[in-house]
Amino acid sequence: MNKFCLVQAFKVTIPVLFGYLAIGIPFGLMLVNAGYPWWLAPIMSVLMYAGAGQYMAVSLFATGASLSITAITMLLLNIRHIVYGLSLITPFKDTGKWKPYLIFALTDETYALMTSCPLPRGVPAGSFYGAIAVLDHLYWIAGSLIGAVAGTFIPFSFAGVDFALTALFAVLLIDQVKKSKDMVPPIIGFVVTIGAILLVPSDYVLLASLAAGVAILMLVRRPSPVPSQES
Repeated sequence: MNKFCLVQAFKVTIPVLFGYLAIGIPFGLMLVNAGYPWWLAPIMSVLMYAGAGQYMAVSLFATGASLSITAITMLLLNIRHIVYGLSLITPFKDTGKWKPYLIFALTDETYALMTSCPLPRGVPAGSFYGAIAVLDHLYWIAGSLIGAVAGTFIPFSFAGVDFALTALFAVLLIDQVKKSKDMVPPIIGFVVTIGAILLVPSDYVLLASLAAGVAILMLVRRPSPVPSQES
């Protein structure tokens, strides 16, 4: 990876820089407000690096959710990454030693950049994609660290900070609907969430909503059987 590659990657990741600082700082604030030490924020961001998953983890830890509930919730929350990975098999084919890290560092925003930005002339795919992934990762670590330190050492009102997770999902939902023009998934999500709130104990509303939403969506979007060819 050379200077030219880093400069080109930095140019395309500038929007992610501002976005990750804006979302990472509330994560750090939420973490210390939940009673955890500030240094846990950068550690989670280095080792977990899950964005919405980290927000969700703080909420689950704060409510005393079991490890099994946490694991299942994280699986359902991030199951979209399976589709991301399948679509990147060809682009990642020649990334060499970068491939394991690229798989680990694949977030929604990083995926969007990798699938929309053309490779600069003369720059290997692994180096360019690796630079994008590293820079995005550093932005997220910086945002979470700033928020955690600020929440620990600077008097700060935490009122409304916990709404950042809701706002994050709302932004992601609006962006996906605008791109896909598909209202079926959000309608299913709304219906199953209301049903879970009415029928399921409060500790299991999130898990029940995710499970029911994924199951119904799979049934609705089940591929049609291929008609047999008769001679």
